[in-house]
Amino acid sequence: MKAVYFLAAFVLLGLASKLASASDPSPLQDFCIAVNDAKNVFINGKLCKDPKLATPEDFLFSGLNIPGNTSNQVRSMVTPAIVSGLNTFGISLVRIDFAPYVGLNPLHTHPRATEILVVVQGTLYVGFVTSNPDNRLFTKVLYPGDVFVFPLGLIHFQFNIGHTNAVAFAALSSQNPGVVTIANAVFGSDADINPDVLAKAFQLDKNIVNQLQSRFWSDNDNRN
Repeated sequence: MKAVYFLAAFVLLGLASKLASASDPSPLQDFCIAVNDAKNVFINGKLCKDPKLATPEDFLFSGLNIPGNTSNQVRSMVTPAIVSGLNTFGISLVRIDFAPYVGLNPLHTHPRATEILVVVQGTLYVGFVTSNPDNRLFTKVLYPGDVFVFPLGLIHFQFNIGHTNAVAFAALSSQNPGVVTIANAVFGSDADINPDVLAKAFQLDKNIVNQLQSRFWSDNDNRN
C-alpha cells in the first residue's frame, strides 16, 4: 500500500511540475476583449475556410520580386507576403527595400516575434539593443548572402550605407509579429503623450518635444 501511495505522490508531483511550467500561448493580436457573443469567435482574428474547399492558391503569394516604393520619409518599404494558408502557423515573411545610402528601417520592435534577415542586394548596417540594465548594442555590416538575427522584442534597425538600392528578406516567428516604431509611438501617438513626461524621460527641452510631436510621422509598412 505504501508503494501505491508513493507512486500516486510521484505522479502528482510530476503533473504539478508540468503545470507549473505551463503558460498561455503568445497572443497574435494586441488585445482581445472577452465577449459572450458566439458570433464574435475567430481563430487568430480570422474566420477559417472549410479545409475541403482549400486550393493551391490559398498557399501562394506572388509579387515579392517587385520593388517596394521607398519615396517616404525614411526611404524604405516593408512588403509582406500575404498568404491565407499561413493562418495559425506562426510564421510570416516580408521583403524590405532601401533607397541608396539614406534608406532606413527605423528603430522598432516586434513584440511577438524573433526576426531572421538575409540580404540579397546592397550593403546594410544593422543592429539591436539588449534590454535593461545592460542596453548593449550589437551591430554588423551585412553584404549579399549574410544573415542576421534580431531577438524577440528587442529594439533593432537596418540602414542602407551603400550607394545602390538594397534589398533584404526577413522571416518572423509569428503570423502577426506586431511592429512598434519607436519614434512614431513616442512622438506620434494618438493622443499625444504629455510633453512633460517626454521632456523628463529624454532629458529634452519641452519646446523640442512640442516640435517633435507636431511633425507628421509616417511609416514604411505595407502591412497597415
